[in-house]
Amino acid sequence: MIFLRSFVCYFGIALFLSSISIQAQEFFKAKKQYHWLSTDLHIHTVFSDGDVWPSIRVEEARREGLDLIAITEHLEYQPHSEDIPHPDRNRSFIIANDMVQPNERLQVINGSEITRKMPPGHINAVFIKDGNALLYSDSLSGIEAANKQGGFVFWNHPNYDKHRPDGIARLETFHKYLIKNKLLHGIEVVNGLTYSEEALKIALDNNLTILGTSDIHSLTDWKHSVSSGGHRPMTFVLTDDKTPVALKKALFEGKTVVWFDNLLIGKKDNIEDLVRNNLSFDIPIYPKGKTILNVELTNHSASPFHLEYTGEFTFHQRSSVFIVPAKSSMVLMIKTEKIRNKLSLPFKVLNTVIAPKKHLNLSFILKQQK
Repeated sequence: MIFLRSFVCYFGIALFLSSISIQAQEFFKAKKQYHWLSTDLHIHTVFSDGDVWPSIRVEEARREGLDLIAITEHLEYQPHSEDIPHPDRNRSFIIANDMVQPNERLQVINGSEITRKMPPGHINAVFIKDGNALLYSDSLSGIEAANKQGGFVFWNHPNYDKHRPDGIARLETFHKYLIKNKLLHGIEVVNGLTYSEEALKIALDNNLTILGTSDIHSLTDWKHSVSSGGHRPMTFVLTDDKTPVALKKALFEGKTVVWFDNLLIGKKDNIEDLVRNNLSFDIPIYPKGKTILNVELTNHSASPFHLEYTGEFTFHQRSSVFIVPAKSSMVLMIKTEKIRNKLSLPFKVLNTVIAPKKHLNLSFILKQQK
């Protein structure tokens, strides 16, 4: 009866997912010869405590346009083991990876979640070769084994309120040991529906890679309203190649930006690189006889940009704070008082975070065509 219900549920979910449109276009433009690859490095299925078969995770990722996902089942926590016994901790990855077609955009990598009380809490290891080899009685041995396999290791939901009743991420002596010995490489500043400024500070202070993941257990559409325009939390990784090898290298180098509920979070250089390559200005012009400069501003990305103009002039048709919707253009009309051949437009990008309570400031230089 259990397996019959599972089949009916699986069939119904598959039909539901088929109604969600596939996003084939890129989320964010990158500089020439580079790519912002979309990833979710923390995902669960029925092979630990998730609600769906691994194939659903692949279908979701395809329809949402992701480049890479990691299947990261709990090593120790196996609540479905009576119904789905599996001595091989790589089994869900094998099922998911077998679905990927040659030359398909989506890639699936292997991972595991080392699941302990605090400290260290929950630790993910991705780009591993064998999850079984990480299963030890003590968490440190599992983390060391992941590193020996060349895995990228990060701290999951350090603000988890079951571990931190106040919701504040903080380092324990064990975490400091992992960082000092280069056994821990990243930290989630976003997990599911939560964002931690304290985790962001830990990342910046300790040069850890900034990550955002869905940690999805149910359906991504149910959790993040994907079919009505929402999106799961993703980590975008700046690479010079679309291969998992290049992506892994960039993760270790910290070249990431987190996209969470249309908020962009990351180190200043990475955020600025992304914003500059996704906001562009056309050639500015002055209508005949007027000193109101007209210029078209285009947002090439899948995220809106919330801008605050911080310069000396005012706009003719809008306030200093406005939103540029995703994949759209608008005309700015700037009252410059006199004809200017060159103009600097400074902005604060309000839906970016480069440090706790700090937004990106940047300027664009406009020049009239000679």
